[in-house]
Amino acid sequence: MLEVIFYGIIYGSIISLGAIGLTLVFGILRFANFFHGDLMAGGAYIAFFLITGPLAWIGLPGEPFGTTSFSIRMIIAFPVALILVAGLSVLIDRIVYKRLRQKGTSSILKAIAALGISFIIRMLIYIIWGPDQIKYFAGARRIAIHLPFQIKVRPDELIIIIIVTVLVTSLHLFLRYSRMGKAMRATADNMDLARISGINTERIIIWTWGIGGALAAAAGILYGINVALNPEMGWSFLLPLFAATILGSIGNMYGALAGGLIIGIAQQVSTLFLKPTYKPAVAFVILILILLFRPQGIFGGKQS
Repeated sequence: MLEVIFYGIIYGSIISLGAIGLTLVFGILRFANFFHGDLMAGGAYIAFFLITGPLAWIGLPGEPFGTTSFSIRMIIAFPVALILVAGLSVLIDRIVYKRLRQKGTSSILKAIAALGISFIIRMLIYIIWGPDQIKYFAGARRIAIHLPFQIKVRPDELIIIIIVTVLVTSLHLFLRYSRMGKAMRATADNMDLARISGINTERIIIWTWGIGGALAAAAGILYGINVALNPEMGWSFLLPLFAATILGSIGNMYGALAGGLIIGIAQQVSTLFLKPTYKPAVAFVILILILLFRPQGIFGGKQS
């Protein structure tokens, strides 16, 4: 049981990373970003392209360190993929959502537009990389680290927890202490009041899309390291992402973190009683229960 819970924490930390990006976008723009999951997949595949393409062509070492999936190429590809997906998110906003905002388009139509963008991203992945699963490193990684209470983990899984911790802590410090972070929180509370107070809300929106896209890319890469890459990975992650966001209270970063961990642990523990194929149903059941009994979430945020 303890080992399964630990695996749930690993899986939940990846969900949390994606859910935090999702809740940041919702907190400021107030619409359901259905292509957030496909941004995760996009980030994972961009990292794969960098590892097997440009970074390989210039001769950087590609062999992993020990029994991990991390190499010099991965260490470089990880931040580059985050930057590229952040740029893609901002580009989508400038091309699509800025115009929709100027026209006063409703949140429903924005969500439908996001659904269309998700299909476009997924189809591009299918066209470029095909439908098969891909691994960053195909070699066997059988060596495990033995933790107390007979818990066995792979080095990759510990690295994933460390990376998620660093990213979430960095975001917390940014939002709490930086001038831009404070402006983002003020805009999330009341955009009109923030605009009247002299805050450049369009600049805040750009930062929000960029951070949300970068976190989605990070989650996708970490999931690819832990399991494998496939074109449907982002779409299959969408339900746990929304379940975590709603469970933790929409627009609340810390709630998304807690919600992701709860969803991840619940899904992994369910494998003790159910077949692993039923894991998505667990997230769906939790989502329905939240909407029925506590739609404002465990942290008491906004209902929508």
